[in-house]
Amino acid sequence: MRIAIAIHGGAGAMPKSEMTKAAEARYRAGLERSLEAGYAVLKAGGTSLDAVCAAVVVMEDSPLFNAGRGACYNSDGKHELDASVMEGATLRAGAVAAATRIRNPVLAARAVMEKCRHVLLVGRAADRYAGKQGLKLEPPEYFHTASRLAALRQGRAGHHGTVGAVALDEHGNLAAATSTGGYTGKMPGRVGDSPIIGAGTYADNGSCAVSGTGLGEAFMRGVLAHEVAARVRYLKEPLETAARFAIAKLSDLKGDGGLIALDHDGNIAMPFSSEGMYRASIDRKGRRTLGIYR
Repeated sequence: MRIAIAIHGGAGAMPKSEMTKAAEARYRAGLERSLEAGYAVLKAGGTSLDAVCAAVVVMEDSPLFNAGRGACYNSDGKHELDASVMEGATLRAGAVAAATRIRNPVLAARAVMEKCRHVLLVGRAADRYAGKQGLKLEPPEYFHTASRLAALRQGRAGHHGTVGAVALDEHGNLAAATSTGGYTGKMPGRVGDSPIIGAGTYADNGSCAVSGTGLGEAFMRGVLAHEVAARVRYLKEPLETAARFAIAKLSDLKGDGGLIALDHDGNIAMPFSSEGMYRASIDRKGRRTLGIYR
């Protein structure tokens, strides 16, 4: 079967020196659940868009990852959630940013793409739109996690993370999805790259699908998701070469992080410049990979 999927649970992973065996086991299990959810969709003949959304929802519902339920706190001690989706066959895209009550921002992003004439909705308008589409809204306490609150109180500003997925379905269509809670101590109203098409998310059947994670401001300034796709499409670079060029550019912009990318031939690249990146994949031959550190 010509299907493939890759996921990430964020770069800038917990320093290896601080990662306990128990914590690593929990993260690995979370990544496996997400990967299997997306792959099950593809094996059943589902679309790449369905697959990336299924994979991301699993991570949004987990308190382990900085998206949905496990989102970081901003400097006001509140949560603001960003997400986007894009399908490679049509170049349709949808996104939400600075949402505060949406249980699964990736599904809200999809609803914007499929049912709204706009690409990006923000703040209360995004929450309101999601509610009108029948998506689950949650009270602020739903997004509370003790570890994220401790990070804020300990002044660990800058802790970032994102979740994402890219997939290729049996029809040869690509899709990408990204979701995040930003970073600990961010200024209220700050929006990163995750909901910005071309920066943190991009998909085009003629090149590849990309989801990024790391310092969002650098991803935006470098338009890094589109950078990978453009190099594959116009320079005819191998996916791995194009992806590594984008990570080098990220470093030039004084940022760190990583990305996952999948091209129309099913090739997968998952480079990163940070100490670690939660990641997993299943390629078109059914080979599985899962890792946190190098």
